[in-house]
Amino acid sequence: MKLRDKVAVVTGAGSGIGRALAVTLAQRGARLALADLNAAGLEATQQQLGLASDRVSLHVVDVARRAAVEAFAEEVIAQHGEAHVLINNAGVSVSAPFAELELEDFEWLMSINFWGVVYGCKAFLPHLRAAAERSGAAQIVNLSSLFGLIGVPLQSAYCSSKFAVRGFTETLRAELAGSGVGVTTVHPGGVATNIAAATRYPMADGEALRSRATAFFKKMMPPERAAAQIVRGVERDSARVVITAEAVAIDALKRAVPSLTQRLIEKNWRRFV
Repeated sequence: MKLRDKVAVVTGAGSGIGRALAVTLAQRGARLALADLNAAGLEATQQQLGLASDRVSLHVVDVARRAAVEAFAEEVIAQHGEAHVLINNAGVSVSAPFAELELEDFEWLMSINFWGVVYGCKAFLPHLRAAAERSGAAQIVNLSSLFGLIGVPLQSAYCSSKFAVRGFTETLRAELAGSGVGVTTVHPGGVATNIAAATRYPMADGEALRSRATAFFKKMMPPERAAAQIVRGVERDSARVVITAEAVAIDALKRAVPSLTQRLIEKNWRRFV
């Protein structure tokens, strides 16, 4: 797909990979509809873009609310007339052993990471189909994770959501094959965003873990590099985009020797928390 003058919708665009995606898509000449729950973050993204008002629209949206996402889709079509690319990027994290994890935290995470993706796809799919009929192509991009490929201790909620996104997205790609609407699953490893700092840590030593995780993520791949790989995936209608060297290596190991991968995780995970 050629992105010039196409309308690209990005959730979670107020920071991190979402903001980097907005910048990369703008560099390709796309028009943008950017969503986030954080209005100040959206405005900061807009300032970084420096685009005219007819090239970008900002939408404060809680993707965990079905009605809000449906209204968002209507706003995008009213303001831009069409939508060619949907990138469901918004996400949150909770880190704790399952035995210590409140179900309310689990439900909160699933409402954003999984249901936000489902609501976005459902609300925008008719518009993406219409755009594909007119221009020949449209694209859905759903962000899973490296933790949508492997199960990791302390991440029962996050892994559940990202495995669910993976299965949902692969099913959607199969269903939409030949329709002109491509579907891409993205599996990032460590990317230098603020997700670790913003994670909920409902456990006794949670603040110490937050500090270590935040310092660790600062050393990871810049979000701009991750965004560039995702946008290339859109342009090529890639089924999967696996980002960062560790994600590529673990993905290959898991597919080749799944039992060994699980044993390594069980034996070594405490070294990293």
